Amino acid sequence: MVNFTVEEVRALMDSSDQIRNMSVIAHVDHGKSTLSDSLVGAAGIIKMEDAGDKRLMDTRADEIARGITIKSTAISMHYHVGADLIENLVNRDFLINLIDSPGHVDFSSEVTAALRVTDGALVVVDCVEGVCVQTETVLRQALTERIRPVVFINKVDRAILELQLDPEEAYQGFVKTLQNVNVVIATYNDPCMGDLQVSPEKGTVAIGSGLQAWAFSLVRFARMYAAKFGADESKMMERLWGDSFFDAKNKKWIRQEINADGERVRRAFCQFCLDPIYQIFDAVMTEKKEKVEKMLKGLNITLTAEEREQVPKKLLKTIMMKFLPAADTLLQMIVNHLPSPKKAQAYRAEMLYSGEPKEDDKYFMGIKNCDQTAPLIVYISKMVPTADKGRFFAFGRIFAGKVRSGQKVRIMGNNYVYGKKQDVYDDKPVQRTVLMMGRYQEAVEDMPCGNVCGLVGVDKYIVKSATITDDGETPYPLRDMKYSVSPVVRVAVEAKNPADLPKLVEGLKRLAKSDPLVVCSIEESGEHIVAGAGELHLEICLKDLQDDFMNGAPLKISEPVVSFRETVTQVSSIQCLSKSANKHNRLFCKGAPLTEELSLDIEEGKAGADADPKLRARFLADTYEWDVAEARKIWCYGPDGRGPNVIVDVTKGVQNMNEMKDSFVAAWQWATKEGVLCDENMRGVRINIEDMTMHADAIHRGGGQIIPTARRVFYACCLTAQPRLLEPMFNVDIQTVEHAMGGIYGVLTRRRGIIVGEENRPGTPIYNVKAFLPVAESFGFTADLRAGTGGQAFPQCVFDHWQQFPGDPLEPKTLANTTTLNVRTRKALKPDIPGLDQFLDKL
Repeated sequence: MVNFTVEEVRALMDSSDQIRNMSVIAHVDHGKSTLSDSLVGAAGIIKMEDAGDKRLMDTRADEIARGITIKSTAISMHYHVGADLIENLVNRDFLINLIDSPGHVDFSSEVTAALRVTDGALVVVDCVEGVCVQTETVLRQALTERIRPVVFINKVDRAILELQLDPEEAYQGFVKTLQNVNVVIATYNDPCMGDLQVSPEKGTVAIGSGLQAWAFSLVRFARMYAAKFGADESKMMERLWGDSFFDAKNKKWIRQEINADGERVRRAFCQFCLDPIYQIFDAVMTEKKEKVEKMLKGLNITLTAEEREQVPKKLLKTIMMKFLPAADTLLQMIVNHLPSPKKAQAYRAEMLYSGEPKEDDKYFMGIKNCDQTAPLIVYISKMVPTADKGRFFAFGRIFAGKVRSGQKVRIMGNNYVYGKKQDVYDDKPVQRTVLMMGRYQEAVEDMPCGNVCGLVGVDKYIVKSATITDDGETPYPLRDMKYSVSPVVRVAVEAKNPADLPKLVEGLKRLAKSDPLVVCSIEESGEHIVAGAGELHLEICLKDLQDDFMNGAPLKISEPVVSFRETVTQVSSIQCLSKSANKHNRLFCKGAPLTEELSLDIEEGKAGADADPKLRARFLADTYEWDVAEARKIWCYGPDGRGPNVIVDVTKGVQNMNEMKDSFVAAWQWATKEGVLCDENMRGVRINIEDMTMHADAIHRGGGQIIPTARRVFYACCLTAQPRLLEPMFNVDIQTVEHAMGGIYGVLTRRRGIIVGEENRPGTPIYNVKAFLPVAESFGFTADLRAGTGGQAFPQCVFDHWQQFPGDPLEPKTLANTTTLNVRTRKALKPDIPGLDQFLDKL
């Protein structure tokens, strides 16, 4: 029976100190949904016996069938924390908003969306597999969003039953896992959040098994032994971890393994924490009934006659759940070590708000103080499909103010720029505010800041994310989320029956809403393109498109293709000249490459379009040895005004240059969007304007004359600067066993993969192979790998970087040339790559 009502939850929403917003994040298959069940069970939503098997947070049919989480799901739960768990609390009722997020790398955009609206993260790590590639990725995302982590080491039952590790080996495994987690935390830690390192003696680490719904932190055992020995609890906590040994013979604590008599002494953690657990496991699994009875009596655990008759594995779960309930341990850790919204928003506000963090800005201060009386600020991080086909809940977090049903709001979409009129909607009503409860929703009248909420009725104005406010004035919007993956795999879709075309167009609009990352676009050739992060991501998106958003209308889907980028590798061999149509304006330019590091700095904003021009010039001069005068005269970036390609004005003493700037900017956006080789985006290209002759009359040097001319000269600069294709590369992390290594090497070599390294996880037979694999070669890779290794290799592919495609695309019959021509054919362009003569003019 659910042991709380919606009214109780609503009452708690007003006291922000009693709220905890948290996400569960981890690598795929490390046990997030299974562990979430313990918390859901403790709130009475499912029976405790079903915790671990039910996976209530997997709400879709395909999630249950595949056994992985695909969409992040939110649930709000009310708890009363007893004095036996935490002693000195004023208010004992807490509201926990939990979001269970997917672990598969193809859905890591869902993790980003979940992290934006929460303040704390429960990082789940499998004690057998340790910290994997996706664990690092999600932890890095959490730290860049200024989210405080706590760690749960999961699947300890596997270490005991399957690997049969002795307590000391198990302890060493835990230590190594925590060291790896702390290395990631130290690398990405933000100084304004203080020390985020996790350690068991602080109480920020729990150890247990999600499947069997038991867990403990040192607090549990320290309290038990402190009462027994009459010692101090905090001292006991320190002694139960690290190099601390108890010499039972001489009844004293020592710091080394060998005691004064030269005898070996056991580590306190193994002796006091792991031994009781190991003994229960051994007694139950080997069916030593008398020993089990004796233990149950010692631990004050009573079993019903029915429970006593269970098979050993079921009985073990029942006993362990009663001895060390996972929900209690998790609850204690969440309440004590994760911040309340008021605490978290104080340090997250400047990272969230895109305006200047000023004391007199009421919006910024409203977010910082988590103030209910301030103007409303809601960030919508994703759209959740409703039972009513084609409609969505706008799911997000209230950072300031209060949202009510029927309230009129202003919606600023993710393309809104402060001060501009695009992507902004005024006076739109919120029909209802709802509380997200996993697969159900509960309507509430209003919700104050610090809570996560679902809004009904605003979905038609929001595509992916948005900032919502109710004030007449316009605040700066909250910053958009940065995703750790990019949509590099594309397919073309068309309706089998031409009559279904309107359904397809409408379906693609809905698909674009339903997933934070998927990109739906229409090419100039009229193709409808869907782009996703990987094969599995696309497969799920297309299934949703067909079944949910097009009511089952049949689709024709092309083979998956990959987006390339075009770049240059040297400075132009000649100065390129193009004349305008009236022959009176002449542009003299040269092309040059930007380094990959600079391209990344531009994308991340360090040297991008939004950076302060003076600081940017100094940064470029110091880091990349640019001339400061040139760095101050960057005219524009492209494509979309912020990509990693720049035009620099290096002319000396040319008059009226600024009149030309707008035309150049327009031509640059056009040229960088559709490169010269095969109409792909450009990347890492710098064009220097070296000289310019202009018509004396301003009317003859307008956009009509300059834009096509500038575009021609840009293309000529690229063709004379040794153009190359860039292809996207996946970073592949393969988990395997030793005898399957040969198969992996074979498969990677056939697919142009490069192996970077391999390492064995100590104490286990598991090997991790790291490699780079071109995205173009990744289709069918998983199936191929499983066939080559007898199903004993599990790959995770994450987009990592752009790499130069081998060969010169202008040299006939090379692989690069064939690939370029294939892309041109697919895009219905002229079959040959254009020559220089089409773009250059003679003096």
